[in-house]
Amino acid sequence: MKHNIQYSLLFLIILIVGCNTGEKIERLIRQSNYVFPKGEKITSNNFTGTVWVKMMGTNDSALNARFGNVTFEPMARTNWHSHPGGQILLITEGQGYYKAQGQPARLLGKGDVVEILPNVVHWHGASPNSEFAHIAISLNTDKGGTVWLQPVTEKEYPK
Repeated sequence: MKHNIQYSLLFLIILIVGCNTGEKIERLIRQSNYVFPKGEKITSNNFTGTVWVKMMGTNDSALNARFGNVTFEPMARTNWHSHPGGQILLITEGQGYYKAQGQPARLLGKGDVVEILPNVVHWHGASPNSEFAHIAISLNTDKGGTVWLQPVTEKEYPK
């Protein structure tokens, strides 16, 4: 009952502030269903397709970790990259892929966890027919930030 009231209020607020297209309303309702905020659409040469990022927590160097929610539209993905301190992915929505260099791509879904050792070259992103979201945790950031490499080619991307 509480959720129905919240969704009704959200709908009314959308109408009041002038959001007059069905597409905008649908997008806002879909975003309200996420556990973590979808964040801002990013423009970066390190990604293919449409991606949203919401960094979470503080940038306190005492923890030596950075984490954020990353959401990919279908077929969107990172470039090949590595993390000097390693990375953990906690899959929260949809279906996507993780692929380490020299290994087959792994299909991932909600609830999956990927542990990526330091300096492993890899990419991750959405499958062709599903939005995909994960919490990305960069570990031991005192060892350096993400090392970005070339885009994943159409031939490398599983379909």
